[in-house]
Amino acid sequence: MSKILCIAPPYQCWGVQVIGTWPPLQLAYLAGAALDAGHEVRLCDAMNNGFTFDDVRTEIEAYGPDYVVTLDYLPVSGAISTATVPAALRTLGIAKEVSPDIITIIGGPHPTFLYEDMLREPGWPVDYVLRGEMEQTLPALLAAIPAGAASDVEGVAFRDGDSIVATAMRPHIEDLDSIEPAWHLLDWTLYHYNIEPWGRMASILTTRGCMMGCSFCAHRKFWRGDWRARSPRGVVEEMRLLVEKYEVEFITFIDPYPTNDRERWEQQLDLIIEANLDVKLLMETRVEDIIRDEELLPKYKAAGIIHMYLGAESSSDAMLESLNKGTDVDMNKRAIDLLRDHDIMTEASFMVGFPNETWESIEQTAAEAVRLNPDIAVFPVITPMPFTPLHEEMKDRIRVTDYSKYNLMTPIIEPYAMSLDDVYRALATCYMTFYGHKMREVAELEDGFKKRYMMSAFEQMMKDYGKQFDFLGGQMPEAMKKRMGEHAGR
Repeated sequence: MSKILCIAPPYQCWGVQVIGTWPPLQLAYLAGAALDAGHEVRLCDAMNNGFTFDDVRTEIEAYGPDYVVTLDYLPVSGAISTATVPAALRTLGIAKEVSPDIITIIGGPHPTFLYEDMLREPGWPVDYVLRGEMEQTLPALLAAIPAGAASDVEGVAFRDGDSIVATAMRPHIEDLDSIEPAWHLLDWTLYHYNIEPWGRMASILTTRGCMMGCSFCAHRKFWRGDWRARSPRGVVEEMRLLVEKYEVEFITFIDPYPTNDRERWEQQLDLIIEANLDVKLLMETRVEDIIRDEELLPKYKAAGIIHMYLGAESSSDAMLESLNKGTDVDMNKRAIDLLRDHDIMTEASFMVGFPNETWESIEQTAAEAVRLNPDIAVFPVITPMPFTPLHEEMKDRIRVTDYSKYNLMTPIIEPYAMSLDDVYRALATCYMTFYGHKMREVAELEDGFKKRYMMSAFEQMMKDYGKQFDFLGGQMPEAMKKRMGEHAGR
């Protein structure tokens, strides 16, 4: 039996963590796999603890692990994992400083494809890379390392002298219900949804994979175009465990595409409704599935879904086609309107910072966000993750190579007609334009769940607004400040 320390690296980002803190689900799955194999495991969530790297060093020294395992995942997505890579590598470097005998392991999308960067040279802090789905790979690797048989393990990469060895990819797990997160290793006081009515937050996966071809996303490549689903009843039992044992009040389905199989998805909704759990649900899916499910939307509501995230992404059909989204702006509008008709909160994303971006196109994006009128709008900066088709398409415009900035909030691409600073200002302009309109609408709502929820969301989004957009002198639009002041005074 070995001592395994699983660490979520200390990484912070306004755009990712503004409305809540989520458990590091993928790391909890790995911890569960190591426990099932008979190892002693501790899980350190340095990210949500707000730890410094000195705190990470203290944790490693105190526990004295044989192995330190970390991932490049962010808690709510595998698509923007690259941003955490520098922090993950530094975490493993600290482990080596504490003791060169500690064996270091990293996994996730970025290491899967760029494992040679992880194993760049002798003395680099990574000993082994887990490539692809990891729950079966990690126990096999832990068993093989003492015997010097890592090359017999599928789904790993490591350095052997002057050479880098990458074994064949492991087949995907057939029965997703056979693996479970080590929920009991988490400090549940860390995880909370910051939006009224507030409460303890968890995240679960009901499916894995995505077969869609969005050029900016890592999911299709990481999951090799595969899509698998857990049993709907197994999902409900996990929800029951989280609600009844760990007192969870909000659950996010962090699947990239949970609604792919309509028959299964309706069964999932029916079982959640039947279970009658006291929990609110948040999720994302594709706009075409919302349109497809028009007749099912009452079941969405009855199942407790209160918040739906949709990738609108652009103000033009031509740009959506270039991103290989498979949708158009009218579909975006239809999906948002349908969800509003069923009192489900909508959050939509609109990308900015494309190579052909201009101030005119920025104005069009902001205007489209106002036209679609989701309850919440976010404006991620187009970010060419280094293993996506987008990276190859835009590599001549990439101006930032510090991966910690690949967080969807920092301009990476320099448009032909704008500077990086212009893109940053454009981002702030989009937020001000949309929320300047939205605040007037929300102010006219009758007091109730929706108004309180939205005002709370706006407060969370804007509390660090001045710090994020410091070139504005810390000033948010006066109308927004006034409305929030009125809300806070009640």
